[in-house]
Amino acid sequence: MERIPLVLDMDTGIDDAVALTYALLNERAQVLAVGSVHGNVEAELAAENSLRVLELLGREDVPVAVGAGQPVAQPLATARFIHGDDGLGNTALPPPRRKPSSEHAVDQLIRLAHERPGEITLVATGPLTNLGLALLKDPELPALLRRVVIMGGAVGCAGNITATAEANIWHDPEAADLVFRAGWPLTMVGLDVTMTVLMGPAQRQRLSRLSARQPVAGWLDRMLDFYVRAYESVLGEPVCPVHDPLAVAAALDEGVIQCQEWPVRVELRGEWTRGMTVADRRGLAAGGEALASLSAPLTRVAVRADTARFFDGFFAALSGGGEDREGSHA
Repeated sequence: MERIPLVLDMDTGIDDAVALTYALLNERAQVLAVGSVHGNVEAELAAENSLRVLELLGREDVPVAVGAGQPVAQPLATARFIHGDDGLGNTALPPPRRKPSSEHAVDQLIRLAHERPGEITLVATGPLTNLGLALLKDPELPALLRRVVIMGGAVGCAGNITATAEANIWHDPEAADLVFRAGWPLTMVGLDVTMTVLMGPAQRQRLSRLSARQPVAGWLDRMLDFYVRAYESVLGEPVCPVHDPLAVAAALDEGVIQCQEWPVRVELRGEWTRGMTVADRRGLAAGGEALASLSAPLTRVAVRADTARFFDGFFAALSGGGEDREGSHA
């Protein structure tokens, strides 16, 4: 089986921590490094939280670098009301034994891309400040990465931080627009699909069953209590979306999502639309060329997700392959 080298760029709150756990336990993933960024929590705490997860899973070989602490052109905002005071659902994991590396997350990404050209898939599950800064610092970067998968944006649905904007894009629209214009092989896993893949009571029961032989499943379940309560007030039922784990899944198994290719830009100036991801969904011109009104390359935009396939893969990874189908708990 081919292992896919991953660099993860995360604002490690609850769903990032679930995504990191999933990546570390997935036999297809080779996690090379983690970078932190502002977003759910401050970049420094995001790095500490990534270190906590790595220590919990005995993966202290994976370096963690602190990245951008604020957006390019607007004030810092965080989301502790969704993720808890510690960013991990107030589960009170002990402080990590390790410190982050001395390298900045932007420099870590650029270095690894040059060391392993054409090999690395970058998965970004937070605001895109590190990616934007990396593009400005090294214009060669788009040619060096195998793929870029971002969790962010909304094309055919409402935003989740404003009426039109998804949170990760809204936190740094200028950096996000650089990312969509960079010309690398880019997949956008946005609210159009992440809000359709919901962790509910049935999946929580699977986590609870797994905790007997995989202790991290019990911690995930406790952490998700906080996340589900936050979303229940919005969605009206005890469920939560799996935003960031779905992006990791899409990086490891392309069959989890179905995509359309459209040019995408980020609205930077609209009074009510700043941070909105605007896709030209008109298709192709008569000659077969993509319409270029947005002056942007094509992005693979996820429009559908296979919920059963995602959860089967997620629980198979958590159980080491012993539970790989809905309802199976041998």
